[in-house]
Amino acid sequence: MASRLVDWSLRNRFLVIALSIVLITAGGRSMLDLPIDAVPDVTNVQVQVLTKAPALAPLEIERLITFPVEAAMAGIPDMENVRSVSKFGLSAVTVVFEEGTDIYRARQLVQERLPEAREAIPEGYGTPEMGPIATGLGEIYQFEVRGEPSCPTSQDTPACYTPMELRTILDWFVAYQLKSVPGVVEINTFGGELKTYEVSPDPAALQAHNLPLSKLFQALELNNRNVGGAYLVRNREQVVIRGEGLIQSVRDVEDIVIQTSDDGLPLYVRDIARVHFAPMVRQGVVTRDGRGEAVVGIVMMLMGENSRVVVERVKEKVQGLTESLPPGVTIEPFYDRTDLVRRTIHTVEKNLIEGGILVIAVLLLMLGSLRGGLIVASAIPLAMLFAFIGMVRAGVSGNLMSLGAIDFGLIVDGSVVMIENVFRLMSDKRSKGKPIQSVVREATMEVARPVAFAVGIIIIVYIPILTLTGVEGKMFRPMALTVMFALVGSLILALTLVPVLACLFSSQGSSEP
Repeated sequence: MASRLVDWSLRNRFLVIALSIVLITAGGRSMLDLPIDAVPDVTNVQVQVLTKAPALAPLEIERLITFPVEAAMAGIPDMENVRSVSKFGLSAVTVVFEEGTDIYRARQLVQERLPEAREAIPEGYGTPEMGPIATGLGEIYQFEVRGEPSCPTSQDTPACYTPMELRTILDWFVAYQLKSVPGVVEINTFGGELKTYEVSPDPAALQAHNLPLSKLFQALELNNRNVGGAYLVRNREQVVIRGEGLIQSVRDVEDIVIQTSDDGLPLYVRDIARVHFAPMVRQGVVTRDGRGEAVVGIVMMLMGENSRVVVERVKEKVQGLTESLPPGVTIEPFYDRTDLVRRTIHTVEKNLIEGGILVIAVLLLMLGSLRGGLIVASAIPLAMLFAFIGMVRAGVSGNLMSLGAIDFGLIVDGSVVMIENVFRLMSDKRSKGKPIQSVVREATMEVARPVAFAVGIIIIVYIPILTLTGVEGKMFRPMALTVMFALVGSLILALTLVPVLACLFSSQGSSEP
């Protein structure tokens, strides 16, 4: 078969050249579309179920929330195992599925079990929800929302902002806008003070009015809603009747009526308590560079997206948001995945370029022919373009493991044997006077089968790596696939393009080195 492929290539030289141009075009496009990352993503197929219960201790979280959720998830198809973490106020149950399971099918299976879990959890102790569709490498961009750095401690100038105000800007403006970026699944916010309405009752006032706390709770709960009252028709116009009671300010809370005395005097919340904005109770703070408390956000990438492309979109969005921020507020990134990717790819490019130059120099020296060396060296970039096409089709990302494993010596083996045999036969006295095409045909067909077997044996060596599973599979299978794609491309080029180039650019006067 290898000999027939060489014969077909020599009989259709211009078609082979045209197909090579198509390979260059398709490979260049695949190179631009290839997902680039620093390292392979070894995260397994998993779905997290998160439940917040601020009033419960870890032991109660485990007994009342985590165990019912785990029990509800038992028996899900394709499930590998379930693990959980119970912390103060938080339950995190991770359902791990078998490799190859579609993440959206896995989430659908978990979603179908969530109603059962909600029924098993006591009312008022939290509602289980699924986590974002992200992986362990999902954190691609981290930034700080800062106020004016030169503000005095008193923060009495318009450009100075409290941690609560900065957190509010982050939650309700910056994070809201960044979530609209394609490829971003979530924005995690940390630090600052989460803004809440706080009602601080006066014990003496409660005792004086003989008012239990439960009545205050009931009044606050019942007076924070809007209700509809049908409509009235007046002058051929429909007037909707609504009772507006949603709280929108501190004053609205203060004006809530708790009860009315016998003589009709209302008792307001402001009469027995102080209402003000206060931060939610925190477990800790975020600091940065020893400058004190910071308000930060972490951009989470959707599973399967190209981190390099998504980060560029995020940075464009951040640049646009900067013009809309309040005076004195800035967004300062302190982690950018593209920096790590750029350094990693720079290392890979440096190694590949230096390796390619070294291989080309050795080829020119050993073959003793500039044209022969360049013909063999042309297999390197073309085989890499073929590998890029295969990587994109197979969903393999370009990283330190996959691209760093390329061995140019293996790639040019077949082409070196082809050109070496062509030169050998051309230097033979029996070939004098024969047409170049006839000599090249005889020389290449003579070694076509051994070349195919030699490269095929190298490819077979990498096949066992494809059987790896788990973390090992995710780490080394991309490397094996990339090398195999490059070797297949080099073999095809050695049997098609190299004989054609040898026929077009070699001369009868070539001699064996």
